[in-house]
Parts: sequence; structure tokens; C-alpha cells
Amino acid sequence: MSDYLVRAIGFNGQVRAYAVQSTDTVEEARRRQDSWATASAALGRTLTISAMMGAMLKGEDKLTAKLEGNGPVGAIIADANSKGEVRGYLKNPHVDFDLNSVGKLDVARAVGTDGTLSIVKDLGMKDHFTGQVPIVSGEVSEDFTYYFANSEQVPSAVGAGVLVDTDHSILAAGGFIVQMMPGADEETTSAVEKRLSEIAPISTMVREGKTPEEILEAIIGQDQLQVLDTMPVQFKCHCSRERVEIAISSLGDEEIQRMIDEDEGAEAKCHFCNEAYNFNEKELKELQSNPS
Repeated sequence: MSDYLVRAIGFNGQVRAYAVQSTDTVEEARRRQDSWATASAALGRTLTISAMMGAMLKGEDKLTAKLEGNGPVGAIIADANSKGEVRGYLKNPHVDFDLNSVGKLDVARAVGTDGTLSIVKDLGMKDHFTGQVPIVSGEVSEDFTYYFANSEQVPSAVGAGVLVDTDHSILAAGGFIVQMMPGADEETTSAVEKRLSEIAPISTMVREGKTPEEILEAIIGQDQLQVLDTMPVQFKCHCSRERVEIAISSLGDEEIQRMIDEDEGAEAKCHFCNEAYNFNEKELKELQSNPS
């Protein structure tokens, strides 16, 4: 089954909810980053949540999430848009540890418990919306929950799970975001909180093959859930040779000439997808405004 995302409401619009299956998306990111198990879990959780946040946007809007803790993976960056397209990378992909005290991948140790989570939204206006909060646990889901409550003032429950096989490939990945809308009554809030306390961990639901719809049914209740629509989700990078050419041209003739003189060419590699773009001496000269 290909990755997809579900948008829904519950309790007659008092609750807004999203759930996603992101296994293939996270595996593509892992493959391109060559990340190890614990690093893959941290990256996968960030990608999964960012994809759902992208689904909250409209049109050509997009966002960037940056989780920057004091752990060994360093900064984790994810871009997402309203079309279900997401990409991401982490500074140090070769990080792995023994399982933590509860038998889970030790994501908090990899991310670190001191640092910041920042979200930058490009909504097509002159200024971008930027929200930033401190990391509260390094487990990723809890950090995004804290972001919604404190930066966007939306009470939310965020969950993301990633299961990694012994060969480091991704067995399963998915997640949910459930938000209480303004005017939600206490009875509804209590009902959702009770279900959240009773459901299996998101990683367990993903491992059991629960669909996004089934995950939301477990949280909201089948009789209270109204699915609005679904959307394909995929890893997609927007780099291209043309964009790299523009970037090289912007360096100026002197810097391009230095590349020609010292290296007789240049290679640029995309952080997100690791695609390499190579330019020979002739191609670099064509990028100079005044070739010597």
C-alpha cells in the first residue's frame, strides 16, 4: 500500500485530526541519507509529523521544521508542502545506540534533550511565520506537541512511530495529530484524552498494519469520526541542475574562476536527496557573466 494521509474531523467539528502512513517515504529518506537505526527513527518521526503539518497548509504554502538538539545526530531538517510532498535530512546520519530502558530506539539520546524546535511557514506573504520552542524531551512527538500548545496555542496530541529492521531498512512508519478546536466542550476533550490514554503506542499500531483511518478511529471513535479526504504522501526533493546552476552563478565570476583554476570543475550535492551535480571546466565558464 502506498503512503497516504487522512484528514478528518470528529465530534461535529470540535476535533481536527490527521493520520498518515509514511513507511515508503521514511525508507526513501533513510536510503538517501544512509542513516542508521536510531538516526532513522528520529528523522522518520520528524518527516512523518512534518507531512501532516504540510497538510494543514493551502495552495503553494510550505514549511520547514528544524529540530536542533544537543545530541549526536545534530540538526534534523524537514520541508513539507500542502501536496503531500516532504523531504528531510540530518547532520549526522550514522548514529545508533542500544535500546533504551523500555526496549525502544533511544531517540531522545540521539536528538538530545536541550535545544530548540523551530517551524518556518512560507505562506506566500512578505514575511514568513516563525515559531520556536525549547526541546522538552527529544522524543520528537512530545516536542511537536509542546510546539502546537505554546507557539500556535492549539491543544494537540502528536504521535509518530518508526520501526527499523535489522538491516536498517524501515519496516513501518506512521503517525497522527489530533487537535481540539476553539469551543470544544469538556466532555469531548475528556473523551479524546481518555482514548489517547488507552490506545496502543503508535509504533504498535503501525506494526500491526493499522491504516490511518483505523488509527483515528481508535483515538476518536468510529461513530464520531468523519473522514474529509485522503492525500498521497511521498518523499520528493525539489533540487535540480538548473537550481544548482543559479546557485553557482550567484557565487560570482571570481569564485567560479577559482573552481576552474584549482579543481578544473565542481561538484554540488543536495543535502536532502544526496543527488550530485557535476560541472566541468567548460560548463563553469558558461556560468560566468564575463568568462576569462
